Amino acid sequence: MPDNAVAPASVAEKIADIKERLAVPAFAAPMFLVSGPDLVIAACKAGVIGAFPTMNARPISALEEWFERITKELADAESANPGTTAPWAANIICHSTSKRFDEDFALLQQYKPEIVITALGSPKRVIKEVHDYGGLVFADVNSVTYAKKAVGAGADGLVLVSAGAGGHTGFVTGFAFVPAIRSFFDGPIILGGGIVDGAGIRAAEVLGADFGYLGTRFIATEESVAPESYRDMLVNATEEDIIQSAHFTGVPANYLKTSIIAAGLDPDTLKPRKDKSFDSRHDGPENNKAWKDIWSAGQGVRAVDKVQPVSALVKQLKAEYDIARAMP
Repeated sequence: MPDNAVAPASVAEKIADIKERLAVPAFAAPMFLVSGPDLVIAACKAGVIGAFPTMNARPISALEEWFERITKELADAESANPGTTAPWAANIICHSTSKRFDEDFALLQQYKPEIVITALGSPKRVIKEVHDYGGLVFADVNSVTYAKKAVGAGADGLVLVSAGAGGHTGFVTGFAFVPAIRSFFDGPIILGGGIVDGAGIRAAEVLGADFGYLGTRFIATEESVAPESYRDMLVNATEEDIIQSAHFTGVPANYLKTSIIAAGLDPDTLKPRKDKSFDSRHDGPENNKAWKDIWSAGQGVRAVDKVQPVSALVKQLKAEYDIARAMP
């Protein structure tokens, strides 16, 4: 390295820098057919990390438009108020069945999000290229086995999807999951699964995680692309309205029972799908799509009592977090 060269920042240094730019250490989790540029931009401006699945932008030309808009608007916000804009994250499916991987990944490398979250496949497919531009790779995992594989593949951090998460869920409570991961991994951890308020974000830190991962609360925001009827259904739902099923994609996921009934299906007779498909049609009479018509939510759905702007939600989360952090 030349004498005047600056050494690359370590993962710990990058995480510390990111945390300095946050109002509360949390992500607005990437949600299929829910997270779009409005939600990402609003979250980052409010002080939490905004994320979205690249597959949400269709066709591929829309993804480039989203990337361009997000980077420009956040750069302008950061220029106006340095150090106050949170980074954004792109969530990419790495599974071999993803037909969009190559095109999505090419654009991702062009626009260089600080954080890349991999799902449904090994993070190894993206690590070198993301590291080359200075980004961090977090692997979405729902078991210790997958976590060890992701760490072995070179992931910088882990997103722990624990029991209670909406959509494709985990099966281990966060109270057990985080300590199990900390027994062999000292890198950054994001914990998801039933976290609904600032106290929950603080609890994730106490357990040993670095960030909370909130999805369901952000569905019921004005900036999400969720249909109004979906958001209204969340406001009226409780944990008793959540059902877990592998019928729609072949992988267990948590859904709103009322949306399944509205689609003409009996939640009590759903059988697991034999093959795995992440953009599939169910066998019901109306041939609706999961996640387009069959809507997901986590077990913390009772906390959703109104539809509000992202800025108001983050302000509430910060107030709750500050109270929890001040407790002896």
